[in-house]
Amino acid sequence: MTRRLLVFLGAALACGCGHLATDLVPLDLSGCPTEVGLAQDAFDCGSDSALLSCALGALRQDDRPQLRRTALGSKLCKLLAEREADPSRRERLAAEGVRLAEEALALGAEDEGAVNYFLGANLGMAVRDHAMLAFQNLSRLHETLKKAHEKAPDVDQGGPGRILAMLYLKAPPWPKGIGDVDRALELLEGLVERHPGHPLNHLFYAQALWQAEEDGARAAVDRELGEAGRLIESGRFGSCSEPWRKELGAFAAGLPRTESEKREGE
Repeated sequence: MTRRLLVFLGAALACGCGHLATDLVPLDLSGCPTEVGLAQDAFDCGSDSALLSCALGALRQDDRPQLRRTALGSKLCKLLAEREADPSRRERLAAEGVRLAEEALALGAEDEGAVNYFLGANLGMAVRDHAMLAFQNLSRLHETLKKAHEKAPDVDQGGPGRILAMLYLKAPPWPKGIGDVDRALELLEGLVERHPGHPLNHLFYAQALWQAEEDGARAAVDRELGEAGRLIESGRFGSCSEPWRKELGAFAAGLPRTESEKREGE
C-alpha cells in the first residue's frame, strides 16, 4: 500500500470523528539516530519525549502494512499527548493517534483490543475540551472502549476499563446519556484489585467514591488518594507522573476539610 493511499485513507477515516485536527505536530528530530527501533513494547511512561518523538517521526516515514496494522503509532501519540502542556499540540497529537488507530483497523486490526484502546484514549483527549465534538463522538468512544475492555482488559494495567469507567462517571445519566456511577464504581473497584500498581486506578476510584456520596466514603477516598500519590512519587512512571500529580492535587484541593484538618487549622 503506497504512502499516498495511506494518507488518503487516514484523512477519510478522520472525517468520521467530527472534524478532528488533521495537521501534524512538527517534531524535533535533530538528535535522532539514523535508525530507530519500532518495537511496540519498547515504549512506555518511562520513555523520554525525545525518544518517543524519534519513534513517531520514523513511523511517519514507514508505510509497511505489518507495522501500520499495529497499535504502535497510536500508542506513541497517546504517550506524547498525555505529557504535552500546550493544548493545541496535545489535541493534534491525539488526533494523529486516532488516525493511526483507524488506519490499523482498516488494515485488519478490528479485533485487536490494544488498537481499540489507544483509539479510544486518543479520541478522548482530542475532543475533551470541545463540548460539541465530545457529544458527536460519545457513542463511538463508548463502543470503542467497550470493545477494548472486552478484547484486552489488561492492556496498560486496565486502561480500557479505567477510561470507560470515567466515561460513565462524567457523562450525563440516563435518559440524557450513558452516565452510570454504579457501573463506574464496579469497574474501578475491580481495577484496584486486579491492577493495584497503577496510580490512576486509585485516583479514579477515589473520584467515583466521592461522586457516589456513599456513607463513610471520605475515609476510602483518602486511602485511595494516598495510594495514588505514593505510586506517582515512586519514580516508576517517568514523564507520565506530572499530569497525574496535577490531577490528584486538583481533586484533593476540592475536597472539604476533615474535622481533624479543621482542628489543626485553629
